[in-house]
Amino acid sequence: MLNKLSKEPLIAENCQLCQVELGQYTEIGIFNVLEHVKLADFSYTGRFCTLQNAEIGKFSNLADMVRVGPVFHPLARPSLHHFTYRRLKYGLADCDDEAFFQWRKEQRITIGHDTWLGHAAIIMPGVTIGNGAVVGSGAVVTKDVAPYAIVAGVPARPLKKRFPEDIAGKLEEIKWWDWPYETIKERLEDFYLPIHEFVAKHFKAGV
Repeated sequence: MLNKLSKEPLIAENCQLCQVELGQYTEIGIFNVLEHVKLADFSYTGRFCTLQNAEIGKFSNLADMVRVGPVFHPLARPSLHHFTYRRLKYGLADCDDEAFFQWRKEQRITIGHDTWLGHAAIIMPGVTIGNGAVVGSGAVVTKDVAPYAIVAGVPARPLKKRFPEDIAGKLEEIKWWDWPYETIKERLEDFYLPIHEFVAKHFKAGV
């Protein structure tokens, strides 16, 4: 059955959302967990995704089982275990280690517009993924990804660019992802043009 999207976000069943901001025409797949996340217009997640401490741009495509922001354990402490920061849970103190949780939140991930994260990709805390980039299935991204780059592997490494530098640069200036809904609707056929024709038509043209 077709789930027609609208300005109201579509959230599937069995999801947990905490401190989340969802844009228009967004969709959250079944069994997702989102915490401290902003998901901009037209972006969506597949099934069984977990996203924490991230800002995700417009028109982003997140496949099933993507993990954005797996949180760190305290590597420098004598123990990695929860009991050192989830102290209340174990009855060890009158409060949790809020400074540690705040530090986790600050390791924020930024994912650009028109990006694609493949099945079961993992994006580590603090990483920035540029506009138009593609992350291969099963990749573990530990470093920033340049705009319009395609990366894959463990750890993820650049494979190639989607477009030549001049085309990618012009797409960054066109910023079609910021076009209003009605403009995208009017220009829908342009998105089927060869990339050079699309850029030639819209570069410096404005909205």
